[in-house]
Order: sequence, then C-alpha cells, then structure tokens
Amino acid sequence: MIKKEMIAMLLAGGQGSRLGILTSNIAKPAVAFGGKYRIIDFALSNCINSGIDTVGVLTQYQPLKLNTHIGIGIPWDLDRTVGGVTLLPPHEKNTSSEWYTGTANAILQNAGYIESFDPEYVLILGGDHIYKMDYEVLLDYHKSKKAAVTLANIPVPMEEASRFGIVVSDEEGRIQRFEEKPENPSSNLASMGIYIFDWIVLKEALQTLSEQPNLDFGKHLIPYCHEKGLPLYSYEFNGYWKDVGTLTSYWEANMELIDIIPEFNLYEEFWKIYTNNTNISPQYIAENAVVERAIISNATEVYGEVHNSVLGVGIRVGRGSVIRDSIIMNDVVIGENCIIDRAIIDDGSTIHDNVVMGMGSDAENHFKPDVYTGGLVTVGEYTEVPAGVQIGKNTAICGVTTVEDYPDGVLESGGTIIKAGEGIICEQ
Repeated sequence: MIKKEMIAMLLAGGQGSRLGILTSNIAKPAVAFGGKYRIIDFALSNCINSGIDTVGVLTQYQPLKLNTHIGIGIPWDLDRTVGGVTLLPPHEKNTSSEWYTGTANAILQNAGYIESFDPEYVLILGGDHIYKMDYEVLLDYHKSKKAAVTLANIPVPMEEASRFGIVVSDEEGRIQRFEEKPENPSSNLASMGIYIFDWIVLKEALQTLSEQPNLDFGKHLIPYCHEKGLPLYSYEFNGYWKDVGTLTSYWEANMELIDIIPEFNLYEEFWKIYTNNTNISPQYIAENAVVERAIISNATEVYGEVHNSVLGVGIRVGRGSVIRDSIIMNDVVIGENCIIDRAIIDDGSTIHDNVVMGMGSDAENHFKPDVYTGGLVTVGEYTEVPAGVQIGKNTAICGVTTVEDYPDGVLESGGTIIKAGEGIICEQ
C-alpha cells in the first residue's frame, strides 16, 4: 500500500435535469463549455494544479461520453501507475447491486477505494461547477485550524441563499450552524459542495449512518459531525465560482468568457485548464467572414458572421449566416443564410439553410417553463432542423425534425419539439 496524504473524490454522476435536453443523453459534467472544454475539466485541472494526483471519479447517469472524455487521464497528467484517475461507477456486490442513492452514499460504496490509499484527508468535490481553486491552500487552512471537517463556502446574494446549504460561523471560522437550503437563511455564506474530511472522521460517520436512505453530505453527514461537537470550519472563497445548473446560468457563464476583460480567464499560464483534445486542425476564417468578440475553437470554419458567441470544435458556419449571443457546441453544421440569435445548439446538430432562430416575442414554454427560459432556443444533440423554418424564443428542439413538424414553417415562442424515432414525444 502506498500512502497518500490526500485523495480527491469527484462526484460526477448527476443528471442535471434543469439543463433540459442538453443532458438527455450525457451527465452534466460532460456538457461542453467555453468552446473546447467540458464542465468536469475545471475540477480535474484544479486537482492536478493543486498537486493532487489521485482522483476517484464517481459516475452513474449516462456515463459513456464522460468516460470517453476522461479516458486514463492523460490530458490532466493523471495517467499514473499509483493513483491517477479512476472511474468508479456503481457495481455489483456479493449480496446486491445498488445505484448511488445520495452524494455520501456514493462515497460509502467506494470506501474500499479510499482505504487502499490510507489517506489522512479526503477531498470531496462536485464535477459540475466552473471555478479555479488551489486545494492545497484549502488543506493548509484545514490543518491550521485542526479541523475535522472544512467546508469551502462563497458569499452569494441573500435572495439566492435559499438555494444552497448555508453556514453560520464565528470570527475564527468555526461553524456554529449549518442550514440545508433554508427558507429563511441566517447568512449568505453558501456551501460550494467542496469538503475536506479527516479520513478517520469521514469513515466513522459513513459507517454510523450507512443505513440512512439517500445518504447525503448536506442533509446527513455534515449535521452528524456538527452534532457530535467535532471542529467544523468554514473556508471563505472569494474567487470566481459559477453553478451552471440552469440553461440561463450556463448561457451567462459562456457569455462572460468573451467580455473584454473576462472575470474568468481561460488563458492564464500559471493555472491552465486542461482538456481531452485530440490532434485536430486549426480554425479557418474566410476572407469575407466577420468575427466579433467570440471564442472560435479548433477545426471550425466560419464563412458568415459570428458576434458575441462561443463556438466549439469542428463547426461550419455557412455563407450569409449570422450568429449572435449563442453557444454552438461541437461538430455542428450551420447552413447558409441562417439567423441564429440567443441559441444553445448541442453536439452533432445540423441547421439547414435559411433557418431563423430566436424570432418573435417572449412566451412561457408550454412543456417545461422552469427549464426553457431566458429567451433561449435550445437544440439537443444530433438534431436536424429543416431548411426555411422559423423558431421563436423559450423553445426546445430535439431529434431529426422535418418541415411537417413545424405548422406553417414556424415553431412559435414557448413551443417544444422532441422526437424519438418516428414519433413526436412533445410538440408545441
């Protein structure tokens, strides 16, 4: 056994249902972000930049694309003989085969993996946030406080605090109270879902609470440790951190990357963000093309206009087409003379000639009004949109659609077309 001072356990099995059709077939951490990256790249890059070379990635929901992306961890220098990155899906036991039923239950089911490295400390991470953090600084803080558990927290607007686990701490940072998504929060210091545990403390808590249904860190583990009187400390983080759990927040975080002075910088040499990029050709901007305030990734060809948008890898923008305020993921084809305004278009989709997206006035989405908001057009992966149709705001389209799916050639604002095989599951 080779002992590690600290290992990381990265929770990456969530669906991210508030991202709608973007996560129909992939886990939220595998969703593309910022052109060539995927959301999980930020946590993995933080690990290797912080000197953590042993990472267990706990997967569950639709893991294929995530597993393929991570591989054996080469882009993050995590292809190690001892340690490195290990994918940890739910697995069959002697007596049962169980899905992960909660964040802490997932750790409980992989206690043997942690034990094999005999760590002093275990770092618990989520795989679905955009941020840069030096976990070594967090560990130094944990040690200096002689803490049993340290929670990384960030100030949020008071009106948003009820969405998070909230901590109340004293002047020394010791946590006095922990409130899980309270209706009337006592502070605005929100849990980031990043914890350092002494392994001996975490192991005992997991064993004691092992029969608890849907065992969760915020609802069960943290309150249990607090009730035992263990020293729990709050580490206040004041850098950039974005929860991209909704389509609107996901769109906003991408758009922030193309500010003149972006709050979140992808280009810092001292803290690089690594990703799985195979050998691909460079981008191409045609002679008469126009590109303004945009991220254009490798192997993308632009023959039209791109304004204030983020384009992924392997995209083709046809002549006469104009893209504004949009996120176009990988391997997407935009035909000629299209207008794409405030859209999110997922991998492998084809938008044929003369399509207009984002026209008309706002209207509440009829299918999932809490998901398809913000005036956005959301297009799922491998979707085909036929030539000449017009699509309104707060709309969602997924599948190989035909002209017949659009009455009078229009999907009005608030409409949804989701196709499976030859059938339409949901329409306007």
